[in-house]
Amino acid sequence: MTKKSPPGANLDASKLRPGWDGSREEAGGEPAVIYLDYAATTPVDPAVAEVMGRSLRAERGQGNPSSMHLPGRRAAARIEAARAEVAALIGAASEEIVFTSGATESDNLVLLGVPRANAHRGRHVVSSRIEHKAVLDPCRRLEKEGFTVTLVSPDRTGRIDPQTLAAALRSDTVLVSVMLVNNEVGVIQDVEVIGALCRARGILFHTDAAQAAGKIPIDVRVLPVDLMSFTAHKLYGPKGIGALYVRSAARPHLQPVMFGGGQERGLRPGTLPTHQIVGFGAACELAREALAPESARLFSLREGLWRDLATVGGVHLNGEGAPRVPGILNVSFEGVEGESLVAGLSELAVSTGSACSSSSAEPSYVLRALGRDTELAQSSLRFSIGRFTTPAELTAAAAAVRRELRRLRALSPASETADRGSADALAGDEGHVVGEAGGPGQEVWVRFRLQVRDGSVQKASFRAYGCPHTLAVAGWVADRLAGRGRAELMPGTPADWAQQLAVPVEKLGRLLKIEDALRECLRSWPEV
Repeated sequence: MTKKSPPGANLDASKLRPGWDGSREEAGGEPAVIYLDYAATTPVDPAVAEVMGRSLRAERGQGNPSSMHLPGRRAAARIEAARAEVAALIGAASEEIVFTSGATESDNLVLLGVPRANAHRGRHVVSSRIEHKAVLDPCRRLEKEGFTVTLVSPDRTGRIDPQTLAAALRSDTVLVSVMLVNNEVGVIQDVEVIGALCRARGILFHTDAAQAAGKIPIDVRVLPVDLMSFTAHKLYGPKGIGALYVRSAARPHLQPVMFGGGQERGLRPGTLPTHQIVGFGAACELAREALAPESARLFSLREGLWRDLATVGGVHLNGEGAPRVPGILNVSFEGVEGESLVAGLSELAVSTGSACSSSSAEPSYVLRALGRDTELAQSSLRFSIGRFTTPAELTAAAAAVRRELRRLRALSPASETADRGSADALAGDEGHVVGEAGGPGQEVWVRFRLQVRDGSVQKASFRAYGCPHTLAVAGWVADRLAGRGRAELMPGTPADWAQQLAVPVEKLGRLLKIEDALRECLRSWPEV
């Protein structure tokens, strides 16, 4: 009898649809980018990838870990070995680790599972205004279920004052959740004091440690924490696997939010992904071994980057004065619009402190909670560095930021006003027509300056502050004003401009400021 090859054994990978597996990136078809967004996700360490690959290739270890046969028992043994490494990273016992799909699921399990399980004792939850959405959104869900949620504000350094939090506690408080390290500014919270306050009152305390695990020392044997969320992809492991530490005494006060299967002590059903868990364990082992020297290295790199950026002036360090995790530097820049700044830094992978997208201009709620005004909150960058960051990369990054700051600040109406006086003064110059809309602190600020002779525009220039679409359209319009007279000054409508330059419809309102500035030119244009 001829032995059949397993499905896919003779598959020719070259015939697969190109790009789905990252082959295009590996072929070098895209420009090099300096990766400075480790707080969003970290690259998988090659050693971790190798361990995962071996797990996937192991023919005798591919059983379902819930099965009692030999392949299942081998898979389960690998999971338990990895669970021990995950537990060791935070000083926990193996049986106190529950595997989830990531920190978001862990947060949801706690924020929904604890209040629901303890509703007979109280219906009040306390958290902070600078938590991750994975905590804040479940809090909003609790409010719809009839719970009361109190969100405590941080001080201007980004820290939650334990006494302020203590004042928010009530007799019916059943859960407090305060993150260990803030994901935007990197500030480390005093969870030791906060946890002690909660434990003295018999209140369960949870901390989101996604940005802390593997970055700073954590020992739950001495830290008064009942529940702790963390995830593999923030510490050089794979995406899609995380953990929840559940102190043994806290287990009776937590109920599941998903059902079916009974895995993970009945708290998180579903077949366990052996290869991901093995990768998580390997990542935790590497992080634990390298914690001290890597922290010192990242601290030195971060401080060097800050010194380079500070030389440009008008720069604010967010979280200054508070203890911060070594790998995160959050900086706000005066006189530039955040989206335009990021768009100009195409050679860098960084996060903006603004939540701006094509449909939203909302600034970072974390930076607003720290007291930053809207303009500074929108013009912040989060540089997060990690295991593979080099000094040369940070030198290049600082040079790129300085370049874009100079360009955008020179393009802003604020620079022209500072150098030459107000738009009214410019308008008084013979042969000059000036029109302006918007102003300092507004989302859009546009100024056109026209040199007029013999009834037509000889030369047009502009200054603008705003998103990349605003700047692009203002420049496009200015290029089309030469030779136009007063009657035909308008080169179309904002809708025409948006169509010509593919501006998203939700940003059409910003182009109205450009039209307003042109109308101001018409008002100041002397009639013959």
